[in-house]
Parts: sequence; C-alpha cells; structure tokens
Amino acid sequence: MRVVIADDQPIICRGFADLLSAQPDIEVAGTASDGVELMALVARENPDVALVDIRMPRMDGIEATARIAAASSTRVLILTTFDVDEYVFDALRAGASGFLLKDVTGERLVEAVRMVSEGSMLLGPTITRRLVEDFGSRRRPRHDPLVEGGLTAREREVLLLLGQGRSNAEIAATLVVSVETVKSHVAEVLRKLGLRDRVQVVVWCYENGLLQPGK
Repeated sequence: MRVVIADDQPIICRGFADLLSAQPDIEVAGTASDGVELMALVARENPDVALVDIRMPRMDGIEATARIAAASSTRVLILTTFDVDEYVFDALRAGASGFLLKDVTGERLVEAVRMVSEGSMLLGPTITRRLVEDFGSRRRPRHDPLVEGGLTAREREVLLLLGQGRSNAEIAATLVVSVETVKSHVAEVLRKLGLRDRVQVVVWCYENGLLQPGK
C-alpha cells in the first residue's frame, strides 16, 4: 500500500516515514509539512492512506481531510497530540477513517495504517467511548431509518454488525456467509445510505438510535 504523511514537525514526519518504510508491504510516497502541500501530494501520488496531523500551517488537517474525502479515494488517518472532543467530531464529519493519538506504539500505528487501507474504521478507545456517550445523549429520530434507507433484511443485519465495529471476517462468521458476500453487502449498505466508510456507519447507527451506549 502507498502512504503519504503530513506533519509540520520534521522530526515526527521523518520518524513516521522511517517506521512505515521499514514494513515490506508499505511504501511512503511522500511527506508534506502543511495541508496545502498534502493536497498537492495526494493529487499527484493518489495514495491509499494519508497520515495527517491536525494542527498545521496554511491549511489544517481537518480542512485537508474534507477536501481529500471529496476529491479522491484516499483514506485519512488522523494522528494528533490533542485529545480534544471537537477535533474528533470535526475529523469524522470531514471524512476521516481513523483517529489516533501520537502516543500510540509503532506497532499499533502500522496496524492502523493497514486496517484503514483495507476499509476498516480505527478509533482509539477513549475516543470511541466519548463518541458513544455523545450520541447516547441525543434525541432519537421518530422515523424508521432502516425502512427509509431501503435496505434488505440481510443488509440490515450487516449494518448493525458494522455499527458494532465487526470486521468482514467476523460478520461472515456470524451470518455464515463468505467474506466476498459480506463485502458485497457492505458496499450496498454504504451506497444506499450515502456513507463513505465504516466510521460513518458507526456514527449513523448511533445518530439514528440503532445502537445504544453500553450495548
């Protein structure tokens, strides 16, 4: 997989690049020091994953994420030192596929890049807890979102399992179907609900009351 990295601190940027380049299945296609450079880099290299810091000059990581999500298939993994709720929600709304703090281990970071590249969602445990608590405090819609979404019975089952953070393999085992069949259902769920990826599925499930905190 091909990865680009954006961080305004050269030492951190180089450290991430060296760590990822050492993996046999990862190629670092370039680095950027701000959001403007990142946009040009993504347009030129069309990477699978962009590892993006939030606070950068000229264009911050949130704005860059929104533009990348709107214009390319590159998935964004936000990595920051700031464990602030506002950033989490802004990043998810912008289209980020993952959000980790910079105190993550090297092994976990490599795993996260691979997961996001494969289409999985990736949120740190404290971030997930805050996200769930936030949506748990909101009023629920009175309509039936599953009916309005036009999902089949099987697609509804897949949606709920996606909302619980299950992988394709776990969903396949639960429903006793092949992984390829699950991938097909996931694609239809995303298409019918107008969602970009699994992170947005989780957010959608909580916003529409299909999942409740603690369950």
